[in-house]
Amino acid sequence: MTKLRLALAQHDFPVGAIAANAAHMRALATQAWARGAQLVVFPELALCGYPPEDLLLRPSFLAAGTRALQQLAAELPAGIAAVVGHAEPGDEVFNAASLLRGGHVERTYRKQLLPNYAVFDEKRYFRAGRDSVVLDLDDVRVGVLICEDIWHAAPAAAARAAGAELLLVINASPYDFAHAAQRERVLALRARENAMAIAYLNLIGGQDDLLFDGCTLLVQADGGIAARAPAFVDALLLAEYDPATRSLRALDWPAPQHEDLAVLYAGLVRGVRDYVRKNGFSDVLLGLSGGIDSALTLALAVDALGAEHVRGYRLPSRYTSALSGREAEAQARALGVTCAELPIEPGFNALLHTLAPEFAGRAPDLTEENLQSRIRGVLLMALSNKFGALLLSTGNKSELAVGYATLYGDMCGAYAPLKDVYKTTVYALARWRNASGLGTRDSGLAMAGGEAIPRAVIERAPSAELRADQTDQDSLPPYDLLDAILERFIEGEQSQAEIVAAGFDAETVRRVARMVLVNEFKRRQAAPGPKVTTRAFGRERRYPITSGWRP
Repeated sequence: MTKLRLALAQHDFPVGAIAANAAHMRALATQAWARGAQLVVFPELALCGYPPEDLLLRPSFLAAGTRALQQLAAELPAGIAAVVGHAEPGDEVFNAASLLRGGHVERTYRKQLLPNYAVFDEKRYFRAGRDSVVLDLDDVRVGVLICEDIWHAAPAAAARAAGAELLLVINASPYDFAHAAQRERVLALRARENAMAIAYLNLIGGQDDLLFDGCTLLVQADGGIAARAPAFVDALLLAEYDPATRSLRALDWPAPQHEDLAVLYAGLVRGVRDYVRKNGFSDVLLGLSGGIDSALTLALAVDALGAEHVRGYRLPSRYTSALSGREAEAQARALGVTCAELPIEPGFNALLHTLAPEFAGRAPDLTEENLQSRIRGVLLMALSNKFGALLLSTGNKSELAVGYATLYGDMCGAYAPLKDVYKTTVYALARWRNASGLGTRDSGLAMAGGEAIPRAVIERAPSAELRADQTDQDSLPPYDLLDAILERFIEGEQSQAEIVAAGFDAETVRRVARMVLVNEFKRRQAAPGPKVTTRAFGRERRYPITSGWRP
């Protein structure tokens, strides 16, 4: 029996770039054909990008996709077929996958199960399909499913009943820290239930606040994993299906990462790179405080874009320690980043003088602390405007959760790489980056290895340095305790009573929960940043600003 060689295009297909995506598909199809593939496969909605959101409500957008699909079918190399994810318009709109062969669109499968939870709202745009589609490809009968379909038993069982011997699943499945293991469990279960091998292809790249990790998989009929593709690495992955043994085999796949922190770091790097470049920019800048968050953000930016595209600014005040200045400058030198100093003391004094008549008789408090942060925000935004470089915000999830951030101050920025990264994970990533020995661009990273983050920055007590002798723990519980409560309250959706019952101090839990709930207004105004946990602020966790409910 003839083996089926397929090419799985684990590549980035940006939202809205229909013509460019179609051209990219033609090029990949040509490469796949040259490597002996009979079928090339593209991810879910790859033609228009995922998620296109309300672009799907524009008839001109849908029409452009239809034209591009037909033209792509006509221009594919003779002798190769393609499965393409796209939006199918008509009286209703479907999330579809079409087989292109012989110059035309031959068959179309419509996604049967539409996710409407977490970051997904597909029922806003699509109608559900009802029918299985099985493709005849060189005497191999291939069932097609789209993403959510494989998370439920019925679509795979229906494909098998329709005669499929191999399942092909195309996906736009976002990354989070725990999702890869969940995918593998589900795919193994579906394979065993149906005694059928599965080729699982996933999208890759950053799209606003979503990351798509790829992590394409080949799963054998007994549920064993035959091959894993690396996360956040573009690759045209060749595989063979042997109908005699009903098994899949990878052909020279790049090795996957084995450490969770390595995957997370690669995802953050990819998020920065794609957000900057897809929005038409080449350079970024950020404030370097000498603290752990800005230090990690600087390393991510250099790894994503190269040192020549990153500029740092020190913005010292009367409360900035010598350690902060020294270590910020040392890191910038080590990474090859230009770093300038703009003291904020003159501006701070000028504003205090202007406000003195209104503040007369009132002791200094949080107002004066926030004023320093807002001066820094004004200066950094001015530099961003003047030089056309995107400002990276450096705050982390722990701070954003409890409102330990200043609106129009340190929250200024176009993109926040650490927005969904807890403080304890920030430290873990910094230590991992220093120990990783990261090397060349072949790994998806731009700089050489070494100590990217000064050890003194990792070991010092965190401080906003907005008043004398200040540390974060003056205002917050220790970060290991804070993060443990936040993960239960946010990711776990546990009540305060449940968290207390798990052994946490009742007053601390009440205090943390209150800080989370009353700071929703700040989070609504925060810069976008990559989702990496199972419950990110933004499209995934949407609480009202004004609410009398206290869970």
